[in-house]
Amino acid sequence: MSEQTMQTGLSENAAAGLAYITIIPAIVFLAVPLYSQSQKIRFHAWQAIFLHIGWIITMMGLGVLGMVPGINLLDLVLFPLAMLAFLSLMIVMLVKGFNGKSVKLPIIGELAQKQAGGTGA
Repeated sequence: MSEQTMQTGLSENAAAGLAYITIIPAIVFLAVPLYSQSQKIRFHAWQAIFLHIGWIITMMGLGVLGMVPGINLLDLVLFPLAMLAFLSLMIVMLVKGFNGKSVKLPIIGELAQKQAGGTGA
């Protein structure tokens, strides 16, 4: 299932890019056998899931930091910067996925590669 269009009309590149939209398409691509057979789609889906989990953990940490008196003003700057950083990263990964390029992010890329069961992205 390399670059050919799948039975649904969705190419591997389109599925790889769509995995980064939210966590839901990534989970769907892992659950649907048509997509889960492709190592490329599995890699992007797992990397998107780990990226979203990292985003949730970061936002929770910043929320806790915002409750600490004296440091909470720092949170007013860090929260929007973190949101912008994750949004930018997701957009870059989405575009790379649509273009057929696999970028392995530090730490989560290795985890995604192991979960996808492949040797390379």
